[in-house]
Amino acid sequence: MEKKIIKYGVLIALGLIMYFLLVRLFGLHENPWLRLLNGAIVAFGIYSVIKDTKKESGVNFNYFEGFKVGIFSGFIATLVFTFFMAIYIFHIDVGFAEKIMAMSVGSVSKEPGLLLFIILIEGFASTVILSLLFMQKFKPSWNISDKLP
Repeated sequence: MEKKIIKYGVLIALGLIMYFLLVRLFGLHENPWLRLLNGAIVAFGIYSVIKDTKKESGVNFNYFEGFKVGIFSGFIATLVFTFFMAIYIFHIDVGFAEKIMAMSVGSVSKEPGLLLFIILIEGFASTVILSLLFMQKFKPSWNISDKLP
């Protein structure tokens, strides 16, 4: 189970990193609207890990197990992606954070650490929301009619 969580977490993070680098290649990395696709990448990864866990567990699958793999995979992906962005912001393109913060927050702060904190919180929040959302589809049914022959 732990290997699966780490595997999917790293795969989600790699998807986010590859998407960022692709957008950067075309010079569109400063467009905040393109961050919406980050949500789709995370959603696909969390959906996949929960689906894979349910398939592997079969009738023994429960709500807590599915929620746990979604949360932990998303948190690992968020931490890895935030670490990548820290390297990018502090060592590769030091002006990037300032440009993004000016567009998103206004002239409130130009501190790169705040941008990393926002990325971290957005990642954690979307992970929790997506895990709860997908567990509505994958949770075991308590309907009596499903249990009748």
